[in-house]
Amino acid sequence: MRSKAVAELVGTFAMVFCGTGAIVIDQETGGAVTHMGVAIAFGLIILAMIYALGDVSGAHMNPAVSIAFMFSGRLEKSATLIYIASQIAGALLASITLKFLFPHNQNLGATMPSGTYMQSFILETILTFFLMFVILNVSTGAKEKGITAGIAVASVVGLEAMFAGPICGASMNPARSLAPALISGNIEIIKCQWIYVLAPILGASLALAAYNFIKPNVK
Repeated sequence: MRSKAVAELVGTFAMVFCGTGAIVIDQETGGAVTHMGVAIAFGLIILAMIYALGDVSGAHMNPAVSIAFMFSGRLEKSATLIYIASQIAGALLASITLKFLFPHNQNLGATMPSGTYMQSFILETILTFFLMFVILNVSTGAKEKGITAGIAVASVVGLEAMFAGPICGASMNPARSLAPALISGNIEIIKCQWIYVLAPILGASLALAAYNFIKPNVK
């Protein structure tokens, strides 16, 4: 379990550092990365981490994914707690690093609704539903691994970030949102983080229900 915990920490660190780092650098350089570049950065780092760590921990890098795997019976409860703790630790370390590198940045790539809270809550729920539904269909047990999983999961993340990012942030991941919000210390951002905790967990749970209905005998 120690190796899985470290894998989740490293994977989540890489995802948050490169993904939110792309947002920070885009802000710091006046748009050099671009919105499309940010979406691609998230997709590519997730692709790389699935290939690098998928056979160790499954490369969840997302508490909502781990919780859904627990509900499915693919991941033990005790392991789920360790996974979530490692993911949050990795995300916090990444945001702390970015704060050190860019001390004057206001939000460190944190997610915040550009419209109403309900609009972003519904969007995040649906986006996570799609993501988790794909993960369940390309994973083996609780592990996202292999060429198919990497391409499929990374493509969903990149696609959803491209079209929904400007509205809700397209987080789909409590750790990815909470870490930069907390480290930035921005109260306005922190106040809306319930969206990015509850909506991904709800979306992932609904995806599991849909998967079990469509494929009732598949684990």
